[in-house]
Amino acid sequence: MPLETLALYPTLSNPIEWGPVHASFVFASGTDEARVSNVSIVPCSGDKYIIFQVENGMWELPGGTLEPGEHYLDGLRREVMEELGGELVSYTIFGQFNCESNAAVPYKAHIPHPRFVRLMGYGQVELVGKPLNPPDGEQVVAVEVVSLEEALQRFHSVGRSDLAELYQLADAIRKEKGDTNDGNCL
Repeated sequence: MPLETLALYPTLSNPIEWGPVHASFVFASGTDEARVSNVSIVPCSGDKYIIFQVENGMWELPGGTLEPGEHYLDGLRREVMEELGGELVSYTIFGQFNCESNAAVPYKAHIPHPRFVRLMGYGQVELVGKPLNPPDGEQVVAVEVVSLEEALQRFHSVGRSDLAELYQLADAIRKEKGDTNDGNCL
């Protein structure tokens, strides 16, 4: 997508602060895997979207930090099972957050520091069970398959315009590519 398209997404087109991390979103279809510390997905079920809620009431985007030596697709498969109770069917990278942390030490010793990448993509997910809810992760209380409009409303209701814009952007890219039902193969 052309860079001017990002201007349609005011939150994503500006730097974002996540605690000690300063992040900027850019379009990308691949990345230097050595810099990847996190991976996230806008999960689809056919032409609908999957969202999940954690016990504090927040609606969230599936994904997380890679484990030592873990490839980003393996990390994404793990996160999708932990947070959604789902199996990853496809994943298409559409962007990344270029991140820089001002923390003295990395969040986890094995991840790149102070500069790292959070991969963003969309893909098909098949819900096969309940979220695993590992003790060291978010405790998921709801997983729902909803329309794009409902997903956006839920994210806006908890002040997460960044997540709403990621879902909107993924939807626009999926429609442009004709990926509205199957996604791309891994």
